[in-house]
Amino acid sequence: MTTETEQPLTIDELAARAGVTVRTVRFYSTKGLLPPPVIGPRRVGHYGREHLARLELIEELQHRGMTLAAIERYLGQLPPDLSVRDLAIQRAVVASWAPEAVETVSRGELERRAGRALGEEDLQRLAAMGVVERDGEVFRVDPGLLRLGAELLDVPLSHETVLAARTALIEHSRAAARELSRLLRDAVAERDARDVRSLSARMHPLVVQALLTTFQRSLREELAQWLDEEG
Repeated sequence: MTTETEQPLTIDELAARAGVTVRTVRFYSTKGLLPPPVIGPRRVGHYGREHLARLELIEELQHRGMTLAAIERYLGQLPPDLSVRDLAIQRAVVASWAPEAVETVSRGELERRAGRALGEEDLQRLAAMGVVERDGEVFRVDPGLLRLGAELLDVPLSHETVLAARTALIEHSRAAARELSRLLRDAVAERDARDVRSLSARMHPLVVQALLTTFQRSLREELAQWLDEEG
């Protein structure tokens, strides 16, 4: 589950990184929600980044009010070989189902949740991605995006490129949101306000997932065309 360059985690370390108890990790494991650890010397279980990413996704689903049975169904629909980054994207999508939840944390807590030390350049890049905002000695952070943002720190892009990419994404996503909102508003114009709110709540996660899937497909096609032209 882990590569030679990654430091495996004990069950205590995994629980601490995810902000849960060891008992919770074992409970999820017995339910089949977490894959088994790699057994090392002295029969000690070793966990990798995939375990942490999946555990964080499970916790996010639970915080959104999903039952254990619903979480099992949700995870059962996902490809079994999802990467750490794919799991982080899934968690970001789930977090978007609810109103924005920003927490204020110290730098030490921010680094603990990110799972890595954060230099000044790292903090600037996270701020450029809209993941954190510095407020004196503390940081306002979007927990649903932090793990994904930490993963993106290893992508070799300049600070200026990250800023430009974020601007492009915000502009186009807002344009898509306005158009979708107009279409839905026209479709339910004659309905009762209570029905409209109920429909909006059900449609939100579906629309977010559809946008993510469509964007991923479009990006793959653009990258493939670019690589073909370069080749």
